[in-house]
Amino acid sequence: MNAPAAAAPPDAAGSNARLFLALWPDPATVEAILAWRSQWLWPPGCAAVDPGRLHLTLHFIGSVPAARVAEIAQGLAAPCPRFEIEFGSAQVWPRGIALLSPLAVPAELDALHTALGHRLAALGLALEDRPYRPHVTLARKAAAARPPAADAALGWAVRGYSLVRSAGGYTRIADYG
Repeated sequence: MNAPAAAAPPDAAGSNARLFLALWPDPATVEAILAWRSQWLWPPGCAAVDPGRLHLTLHFIGSVPAARVAEIAQGLAAPCPRFEIEFGSAQVWPRGIALLSPLAVPAELDALHTALGHRLAALGLALEDRPYRPHVTLARKAAAARPPAADAALGWAVRGYSLVRSAGGYTRIADYG
């Protein structure tokens, strides 16, 4: 684990931090995603995700006491194998969320998701009930969006994961790899 980043300011509530675990793309992967995203036909009013916020969520943790962030960051340090994710499936989910999904979920991604789930549970943190569906959100308010005719052919070399705080923006608290 790299040294945690400087502490982010408290959330509006003052004593809680909203956290999630994610894979963060390298700059070349971000550029490839943006180039492919530019080929979509977007409806008026669509809200494209800022390039600096593109990620693949591993686990949404939610709101936790800010005093626990350092403990949680330490407890989530797990080995992260190096692997590749091949993206290619464009979808628009209900409520207008346009996204890019892997062609298949690599066994290493599934294993990392499971291992981190065990660590979250050991820290007394609740896990989401819904099935894990890895994806990168490209835009919101995009119900009428149309993806390009050709699927994306994007490879993402995973070299680690991050603990992220969401408070008006994203702050990577710790990087693991």
